[in-house]
Amino acid sequence: MSLTDNLLRRGRLRSVDHALAQSLRRLEPATPDLVLAGAALASRAIADGHAAFELAATGEEDTGLLVEPAQWLAALRASAWVAQPQDEAAADPQRPLVLERGLLYLRRYREYERRLAQRLRALAVQPPAAVDAPALAPVFARLFPQARDGDRQARAAALALARGLLLVTGGPGTGKTTTVARLLLLLIAQARQCGAAVPRIALAAPTGRAAERMAESLRAAAAQLRATPGIDPTLCDALPVEASTLHRLLGTVPDRAYFRHDAREPLPFDVIVVDEASMVDLPLMCKLAEAVADGARLILLGDRDQLPSVEAGDVLAAIVDAAGDDEAQPSAVADALRPLLGDSLPVRGDDASPLAGHRVQLQRGYRQADSLDLAPLAAAAREGDADTALALLREGGLRGVVFHEDSLDPLAGAGRDALLRDWRALADAHDPAQALALATRVRLLTALRDGAQGAAPLNARIEEALAGAHRPAYFHGRLLLITENSYRHGLFNGDIGVCLQGGDEEGPIAWFAGGGNGVRGYFPAALPAHTGAFAMTVHKAQGSEFDRVWLQLPRQDVRSLSRELVYTALTRARRELHLCASEAVLRAALSRHAMRVSGLAARLR
Repeated sequence: MSLTDNLLRRGRLRSVDHALAQSLRRLEPATPDLVLAGAALASRAIADGHAAFELAATGEEDTGLLVEPAQWLAALRASAWVAQPQDEAAADPQRPLVLERGLLYLRRYREYERRLAQRLRALAVQPPAAVDAPALAPVFARLFPQARDGDRQARAAALALARGLLLVTGGPGTGKTTTVARLLLLLIAQARQCGAAVPRIALAAPTGRAAERMAESLRAAAAQLRATPGIDPTLCDALPVEASTLHRLLGTVPDRAYFRHDAREPLPFDVIVVDEASMVDLPLMCKLAEAVADGARLILLGDRDQLPSVEAGDVLAAIVDAAGDDEAQPSAVADALRPLLGDSLPVRGDDASPLAGHRVQLQRGYRQADSLDLAPLAAAAREGDADTALALLREGGLRGVVFHEDSLDPLAGAGRDALLRDWRALADAHDPAQALALATRVRLLTALRDGAQGAAPLNARIEEALAGAHRPAYFHGRLLLITENSYRHGLFNGDIGVCLQGGDEEGPIAWFAGGGNGVRGYFPAALPAHTGAFAMTVHKAQGSEFDRVWLQLPRQDVRSLSRELVYTALTRARRELHLCASEAVLRAALSRHAMRVSGLAARLR
């Protein structure tokens, strides 16, 4: 039995991974088994979210094989299928595999990584924009009265004036959106003072729901700025009020893997702000960065402690690692911004890595109501401190946090009625806007998609509890989750809607946020792919928030559990959190990082 056949039998490969190896064997029958197995594992690595296959991870646990890395390297280096480009040169397009820094790539993903690093470095080192800091100082002081005391929001806004690439990172509620609204207002004020055109600004996010939330937050921030004494309301009029998905921003071409906007036809914007950047995968981030025009600014917002993207890569974490925690700036930048920040901006020499000084980490201040004391638990989850997390949960001293220890089924215990209460209220809702507001009150989150504790079975049980075993497919009050992008409908993966019964002849209508009246209605038969939304995986809930969150962890440890998953789930809650888990599973989850194999951070340095 060949190595690839053995891997397939052990469940380490998918059929498509095995087929790749067999294709190479047919084209060159003399190809060694180690090369074929490496190609199949490189393909499987992409499906597991990695950018490449790490040759050092060849133990029994990871691959089902016991092979010395030196054996792999020798076979791969001698193979005509494997490119070994020098430094950052492009790989030979005739060779499907690339060997570099101990990683085996599918060529396309190595090129995504190389091109992304190249473009981000170019954005980072482009000459700082001219900043008329003395002229901006009065409005800056009104927006950031604590600017000279080390206020990180003020620092982020000031650096946006001088930098072509900026990362603004921080947990939920640390003010990322507020900071962006104010820094955009500063850019608009600067243009007006110089007599230049108002900068063209694009707001974008990976999913439709995240884009909608970003736009809502910016509109709310703009309303607050209008009421700020000393701020010209006409500056607020120029702030953007809409956001789009990244796919829509770049311009999808039907049935093609490329976008309308790329390096040859860049985006027609001076400032591009991307929220929830941790959700952006490697290919999409590469295409976005290459579509940013020379001289334009790219501002990435996100929380590196959240789950990485579902697809290949952990791009935001890699960029953050390359940027480091040092906020020190070259003397030229520090001097230019001194009228705004005083001497609070650290100064360094000019020999640092290209991304150093391009990141501002906002201070942690979790978004929560007075009824929810989430910060200590979220911090423990982020750090993987299971002892502290369990102590906090068992002591019961956290407002709004309830630990249902060893509860493995929230739909069977005493919490069932509390979980179903708000969903039952949907049965009496007839106004679409009211129903959509009710839809954000509670959500059951799970780590799994399938199995007894997966999102699909839990949705079926909830729907039966609400509408009976013989319910209509689209009963009144059913929540729907869109699972694919449809530009024709204006609906995107992650959008949540609610079914309401229309007139006698209309039947049910599925309502979603958006449109001129704030809501849009569709006949269910016309919707793109969708499923129920009462229970969701944590991945699908990323970028959303709910008043009450019930998190159900699996009965037994599974490899998809990680501290990032737990942290992401906890921080979806606004007012109340219920955690159903055993000690053993919670400890296992917090002990594991959602690690992704990638060479991006090394390239960026």
